[in-house]
Amino acid sequence: MKFAHRFALLFAAAACTAILAGCSRHSSAEHFYLVAANTKLAYWQSASAGLDKISKEYDVHADMRGPTAFDPQDQVTEFRSVLALKPAGILVSVSDAKLMGPEIDAAISAGIPVITVDSDAPDSKRLYFIGTNNRQAGRLGGRALVQKMGGKGNVVFFTNPGQPNLDERLNGYKDVLADSPNIHIKEVVDIKGQGTVAFDYTEHALPLTGKDRVDAFVCLEASAGPEVGEVLRRSTTKDRVVIAMDLNKDTLDRVKDGTIAATIAQKPFTMAYFGVKMLDELYHDPLPSMTKNYQVDPAAPIPAFIDTGSTLVDSSNVDEFIQAQQSPQAQ
Repeated sequence: MKFAHRFALLFAAAACTAILAGCSRHSSAEHFYLVAANTKLAYWQSASAGLDKISKEYDVHADMRGPTAFDPQDQVTEFRSVLALKPAGILVSVSDAKLMGPEIDAAISAGIPVITVDSDAPDSKRLYFIGTNNRQAGRLGGRALVQKMGGKGNVVFFTNPGQPNLDERLNGYKDVLADSPNIHIKEVVDIKGQGTVAFDYTEHALPLTGKDRVDAFVCLEASAGPEVGEVLRRSTTKDRVVIAMDLNKDTLDRVKDGTIAATIAQKPFTMAYFGVKMLDELYHDPLPSMTKNYQVDPAAPIPAFIDTGSTLVDSSNVDEFIQAQQSPQAQ
């Protein structure tokens, strides 16, 4: 009986050890990276907070890399540097799909899991995309634009042409505007990743009248909204419509005071936080093949797209978003 009792205790101890080992499968030796561009933007600082949270929860390293300005070629250089470190996995927000696609493919061929976030490269071998349904976000903004403009007038878009997520947003707006023939797209302005270009353009456009008048300004990325809003605030102009993007504090302040009609909220924190979770899963439970085309596999072990959601923020709900950003959980 004593032997049997001792054996039972040893078995129980071994079982507990196995359970504890399973719970502590994460290691500080694991390194995950998010490669972005324009990393000084508040948008990417929110994503960085998501990386920080998951790295503490999992006891792994999760860091953001990338140029502080909008520079697709520099982003490629940063991606190559990260790949050379042989990380456990890479998240990347794609500034230029043509430039980044081959780099993603090289990482996959080297056995490094790559998931795109925020901006996709669907023709690459990336495993899947986590982020906003950008075309739907554009449609969401488009419906607000039509309503605020009263169905007529000229609109200008500020964007970085060729950036996949922004191109999708523009297409979403165009989907909606196709049913509003009295709203005309006057110009699509390339701001080259610099919100100050939007500031200068708006300052020049405000005095225009007649057929050259600009009735609405749509900002497809985060930095332009505060700049356009500041021009209108200084001029005390009240008869123009501005639809912005993201939850920059200055953008929310201008929505609050009515200078900006609405902005589209995304979840960069969630993209980064959940993205590392998924990379960690892929690291510890590797796919049978990382080069297989899972898009055509009805029994694929991974999704094609995880939508982190988008919300229209206007006067009806802006206070909720301001309060959420000020809460301890948002820090």
